[in-house]
Order: sequence, then C-alpha cells, then structure tokens
Amino acid sequence: MGKIFYIMGKSASGKDTIYKKILEDMPELKTVVIYTTRPIRDGEKEGVEYYFTDERKLKEFQKAGKVIESRTYQTVYGPWIYCTVDDGQFELDRYDYLMIGTLESYGNIRRYFGGETVVPVYVFVDDGIRLSRALEREKAQTSPKYAEMCRRFLADEEDFKEENLEKYGIDQKFENNDLHKCIEQIEGMILAASNS
Repeated sequence: MGKIFYIMGKSASGKDTIYKKILEDMPELKTVVIYTTRPIRDGEKEGVEYYFTDERKLKEFQKAGKVIESRTYQTVYGPWIYCTVDDGQFELDRYDYLMIGTLESYGNIRRYFGGETVVPVYVFVDDGIRLSRALEREKAQTSPKYAEMCRRFLADEEDFKEENLEKYGIDQKFENNDLHKCIEQIEGMILAASNS
C-alpha cells in the first residue's frame, strides 16, 4: 500500500517551493491536483497547482459522493472553496503521493485514507521571514491583494498553534531556514517511510 506524504505549513513558509523541488528530485512520487473556486494567480496553470472551477461543478462532485474533503474560506473577496475529489487520481495500490494543503485538509485526508497511509510533513519558518516573503510575493502580483495576505497570515497563527499540531499527531517538524537542508531532511524521511 502506498503512502501520501502531506506537506503543510503557514502561508509563505516555503511549502510550495519545497513541494516542487521534491517532485523534481523524486519523480516517482505522484501528485493529486485539488479543486478551488478562487481566482487563478499569476504564474499558476490550470491542472498543475489546482483545477480552477466553480461551485456548480463542486456540487456535482458532492452529489456523486466524490468529495473527500472540502473547506471554505471567507476571504475579503468572498468565499473561496478548496476540495480534494476522488476523481481517479489516487492509485495507492501502485504509487506513493506527494500532496500539499492545510492542517484541516490533512486531518480530513488522514481520516479518509487512515493514519498509516497519510504521513504529515509540517514545514515552518520564523514569522518575520514569513511575513517578509508574503509581502514580496504579493507585490509581484498584477493585482496585489494585501488585505487577503494579512487575513491569511493571522488565520495561520490560529490554525497552526501548537495544540492543533498535537491534536493532529504532528510531532515531526521541518524548519525551513536553509531550503536545501530542509528538502534533504524531508526527502530522507520520505525514503525511509516509503521503504517501511
């Protein structure tokens, strides 16, 4: 039975960069693209980071019983829905997977597939560095959404507090002060867990 290695962390912790680099280094890991109703950002591609969709399509998936987990965020631009759908992407009898998401989505994926299958990969970095990264990323957007950036930053403080990490059984953490070292540690853990 395959494993799902689930990367999570606060916004601007470097998890997207880590995710992409691990996939580059370990092409044997498969990916699962989740669905969202939020607008596409500069540089994103349909079907790569997300499937960009609308609420009507998500309701069709729900009606068909295919939604594994779903969460809605009340943003300053209205509600944005993210969800993982059992649409044929998972083949755990053949492959290991690398996914990325929130603490809440990790918990739901773990409930659906079981704790033996889903392995948490929690990435963290100093909040000052995180805020600086988030601001630089937002400045680079065609239409910066600073209010949403601030909302996400504050929401992450609540979502990822220590008691929540403990509640979800996350005891191994990867500090992203040195990107290369952080990736090396995560890849080592993935190799060890894949071979167990």
